[in-house]
Amino acid sequence: MPALAPLKLIAGVELRGRGDVQMYRVQMPGPVVTKDIAADAQVRLEIPRATFNELATRGHIADWRAAFEHGDAKATGIEQFLRLIAQVVERQEERSRIRRARAH
Repeated sequence: MPALAPLKLIAGVELRGRGDVQMYRVQMPGPVVTKDIAADAQVRLEIPRATFNELATRGHIADWRAAFEHGDAKATGIEQFLRLIAQVVERQEERSRIRRARAH
């Protein structure tokens, strides 16, 4: 999401598969992604690998939101970062709704 691009953040991503877990460190801005344990992460995401692959190819905000609301994906970490990300996502969804309403 472009609005999150300037955010200085280190996130740890855990992709759970069949019997294994792949861990990634994502540093923003960038993003710079490395396959490593993110000991310095401010935010941690846990998501099944199959769900992540599906969401990454679709790329719609509503699908990501649904994954978090249904418990398929979990985010933990510093509350201020989590709130900021949630606010940016809500604003982006609102802009999308306004654009669609104007187009019709």
